[in-house]
Amino acid sequence: MGDAGPPGPVMDRDEVDRALARLGAEHEAVETSLLALQDHAGRRLLEGAELTGTTRDRWASAEQAITLLWTYFDAYAGTLRTAREIRSRRRWSSRDDLVELTELLRGECVTVASGAGGSAPSSITGPAKLSERFTLAALVERMNELYASSLDMVVAADAVWSALPARIDLLAAELGRTRQLAHSVGVRPGEHPAGDDLERITGALTRLRSEVVSDPLAYWQKAPGSSAPGGGRPDTAAYDRQARALDEVRREIEAVLTVRQDAEARLGKLRDVLSRADRTLAEARSARGEVLAKIAASEVPAVSGPPTALQEQLAAAADYRRHGQWHRLSPLLESLESKAEDELLRARESLTAVTAPLAVRAELRGRLDAYKAKVARLGYAEDPFLVERYDAARRMLWSAPCDLRAAEAAVLRYQRAAAEALSSPGGPAGAAPTDRRGEP
Repeated sequence: MGDAGPPGPVMDRDEVDRALARLGAEHEAVETSLLALQDHAGRRLLEGAELTGTTRDRWASAEQAITLLWTYFDAYAGTLRTAREIRSRRRWSSRDDLVELTELLRGECVTVASGAGGSAPSSITGPAKLSERFTLAALVERMNELYASSLDMVVAADAVWSALPARIDLLAAELGRTRQLAHSVGVRPGEHPAGDDLERITGALTRLRSEVVSDPLAYWQKAPGSSAPGGGRPDTAAYDRQARALDEVRREIEAVLTVRQDAEARLGKLRDVLSRADRTLAEARSARGEVLAKIAASEVPAVSGPPTALQEQLAAAADYRRHGQWHRLSPLLESLESKAEDELLRARESLTAVTAPLAVRAELRGRLDAYKAKVARLGYAEDPFLVERYDAARRMLWSAPCDLRAAEAAVLRYQRAAAEALSSPGGPAGAAPTDRRGEP
């Protein structure tokens, strides 16, 4: 096996027997692993699939590695078989047998043709190697490396194929049901954004499934720091995006369905709100005419007409309901409900602004009568000066048109006169008549 002799000390018979037992166990383990890899469902799928991208490139390398694994294994098995034959020649092995066994079991005695190993020349300027030589231990280590890399690729592809296509198919089935529901409520591509979204999701899922089937490793996320074959998980980010998008579309379609169920009630409520706004505006216009006739020197804001645009939109909404165009009715109802409430609020504010002068006049009348009642209760009902001031204020407040500024000044004069009379000493029985007609 070489002029240099066996590597290291010559093994004795017990060492040879122990080494043969260990190598035999390794041989069985390697053979079991190779057979399991050969029968792996992922490997069989890879062999029959039309691959693209990363998976195609890695599978080409893995196929070469698996072929090389069997070549290495055959060489390993042949060397082990030779060693067992030498050991079985005689019960007590001779020194020549032990020297030869030591060379086989410890030396670089396993020769593999360089073509089988796929190795490149070790030196650009030197001659190419025709073969490679290994020790049995080095050959086992090399087979372990090739097996781990090949198994990692096969397990990763199989994991993606086992996880993603089935999930994509389930999502596609849900997508189909959602499309049917969408069509039933008029949500179609080109007519409603949700219909366009369904078309986009359909195309995305079709592309995703095709890519997953042809290039599963593109959707494999290796676990950080993991060296074990198949350490990682399928990358579901693209699938998850489409699932979330479909959920959003489904919620929107459910909202449209809700509109179909309570459309009539919402339309009735809208009609009521807009009718109340119209009546309030009509009341404001009537009140404005009354204010202009009864109140002088007062700015009265103009009152706008009824909201014809909202009435037209309400009629369009009713038409959508009659023709089952729920996808159009849904956003229109939401817009109308907000605008109708705003219109009612505006009408009420307009009525308040228009009737403000009448409210001021009513407050002044009430204040004047309240002071008159107080004066009468305290015995000053016949006071000539107070009667004169009261009559002047009353004529202004009950005349038409009423000058609010002048009337308010007259009421204030009466209040001051009443306050002075009530605070004078003696009271109504003992007080002498006082001439206050010259007072302002």
